Amino acid sequence: MNKSKVIIVGASHGGHQSILELLSRYGEDVEITLFEAGDYVSFMSCGMELYLKDQVTNVRDVRNFRLESFPQPNVHIYNNHEVIELNADKKTVIVKSTAENKEKEYKYDKLILSSGVKPNSLPLPGAELENIFLMRGYNWATKIKAKLENPEVKKVAVIGAGYIGIEAAEAFHKAGKEVTLLDIIDRPLGTYLDKEMTDILENHLKEKGINVVTNAKISAFVGDVNVKAIKTEKEEIPVDLVIQAAGVKANTEWLKGSVDLDERGWIRTNEYLQTNLPDVYAVGDATLTYSIPARAKMPIALATVARREARYVVQHLFEKIPSSPFGGVVGSSALSVFDYHFAASGLNSFTAEKAGVNVHSSYYEDTLRPKYVPEQQGNKKASVQLFFDPITHQVLGGAILSTYDITAQGNVIALAIQQELTLEDLASADFFFQPGFDRQWSMLNLAAQHALGEEPFVE
Repeated sequence: MNKSKVIIVGASHGGHQSILELLSRYGEDVEITLFEAGDYVSFMSCGMELYLKDQVTNVRDVRNFRLESFPQPNVHIYNNHEVIELNADKKTVIVKSTAENKEKEYKYDKLILSSGVKPNSLPLPGAELENIFLMRGYNWATKIKAKLENPEVKKVAVIGAGYIGIEAAEAFHKAGKEVTLLDIIDRPLGTYLDKEMTDILENHLKEKGINVVTNAKISAFVGDVNVKAIKTEKEEIPVDLVIQAAGVKANTEWLKGSVDLDERGWIRTNEYLQTNLPDVYAVGDATLTYSIPARAKMPIALATVARREARYVVQHLFEKIPSSPFGGVVGSSALSVFDYHFAASGLNSFTAEKAGVNVHSSYYEDTLRPKYVPEQQGNKKASVQLFFDPITHQVLGGAILSTYDITAQGNVIALAIQQELTLEDLASADFFFQPGFDRQWSMLNLAAQHALGEEPFVE
């Protein structure tokens, strides 16, 4: 009996999870082939900050898996192999071996696309200068680490004040560099958090010595061989090194004309994560993913999303009509900004407006523990912001922020969104109480009660 041939494109989270699910469900009954364009399988860029801060065992350990992680005879993993063409009529892909510069055709029965994203490189004059780096992948990580340890690099500019840019700015600041953080919008982390929280974090960045430049319109990189300055409409900022963390784009150019893409290159799928082509599925960062709170599809580039999508696809891979559609995701993430920690789930004002969803918000700030516990004993302030449907009170998003690490409570918000709970549900949810940890009503209870306009709880 011939084994079903499953080809996977991309060795990051979606590709890795696909192999695990295929082996768990079908064992030796499938022939699994994974192609990875890069030479390294498979670096976790979300662990780059920890590597830069010397908080990992070894840079070569910051990965999902290794080539030798799957010794099974029916698993074939090829790095330095770029899939360059898809022929749906023949059910084949053309793969280029970048090491040998040779092309070969491979046949599939099922094809799982997990092609991911790549960082944006700003198309500006001077972009070809040396010491302008991107913040993604093993090779960039090792190059950046060398510059971080180089005493000749004194002034560093980070373009983009999202998660990656914040991580880069903190890592270089802690290495003793003078750091300027620039963003085109009016506040750092402005697409992830509302102003109440970004004001706290922006002030904190400045207190730590980060030069924060918002509404920055960069016109050029200045230098001869090496970059020497960043030119904006207002000033020239001297630099020895530039880190570009200005967003990502879908790695889907090779799919144009075959797979249905939107105007920005994101892969369109149906409710079963199938593309417009038979037996071709797509998961991960390059896709438009169904958002539970937005009730619409949008780009949500998170490892957690890719793995859930891969798990679903393989579960239903050999069903003529899948028994159930993909349930969607919430989209949750967390970050440390020097002394602060936050977690965010679902929608905020920015993403809700972009998705055309009407939300109301409520911001609540209080101490974590009873008032009789002094701050020096760990009774830190915490902030909670909730986003909800103004009619039904369904929770559609939320964020929590504190210098005390309470980011795990972000998972409670995520679960509330996924289960379509209301403010009333969250206001009365039964959480534990112990004054060494929290209050008689937890912060999430109190934040929901506040959103409902109830009388403040005072103990």
